[in-house]
Amino acid sequence: MSPMFDALSRAFRDLFQFRILWIALWPIVTAALLWLIIGVIFWGIFSNWLTSGLTFIGIQDWIEGIEPQWVAHTIQVAAHLILFVPLVFVTALVITALFAMPMLIRLVAERDFPQLERKNGGSIVGNLLNTLFAIFIFIVIWVVTSPLWLVGVGIIIPFVAAAYLNQRLFRYDALAEHASHEEMKALVSANQSSLWGLGLLTGLTQFVPILNLFAPVLSGLAFIHFGLGRLACLRQEP
Repeated sequence: MSPMFDALSRAFRDLFQFRILWIALWPIVTAALLWLIIGVIFWGIFSNWLTSGLTFIGIQDWIEGIEPQWVAHTIQVAAHLILFVPLVFVTALVITALFAMPMLIRLVAERDFPQLERKNGGSIVGNLLNTLFAIFIFIVIWVVTSPLWLVGVGIIIPFVAAAYLNQRLFRYDALAEHASHEEMKALVSANQSSLWGLGLLTGLTQFVPILNLFAPVLSGLAFIHFGLGRLACLRQEP
């Protein structure tokens, strides 16, 4: 089995352990409550932004002309939800990367990599900068590719964006405690395709009902197993 699929299978194995279930649920619950509160408070502003966006792409007049009116209203609510769900998942991923990953790393390292020396090549500042950069590029991907949403190729955008965000967010966190700075650079450089592949596989779980509730922590676990496994192999090389 390739290291990428091995890491994912180990992540699934770990996911439903009792002590990980709480870590798996609180980021998505926190993100959902956060955006629910923001959505209620700023509903009018968001509605105006959405109307402007629909007008820009030329379908607002069509929606307003639909009869009966409750159908048009339902479409507009659905459009709000389409924006709400990605915001919740991205926020949950960020919460997981910033706050849940240290707990997950400790659990995985103590059980599967107890002899792996910690060299602390990462830092809190580096983690924060990496997270901000990942979110910025993620937003750029969505904005730049927005015209493609109107054609068939647009269907791949969410998967490409999810793959990028997952591998960028979690590859740093997975290695920050155990790898030196030089080891982190070497591992990322040598495993680019596998990191993107793992980012895509974990990103796909965000689109599977029920499983998507656990997707942020599942992604974190997969990258921890992959990163620490690759680091252990690197240190065994002559």
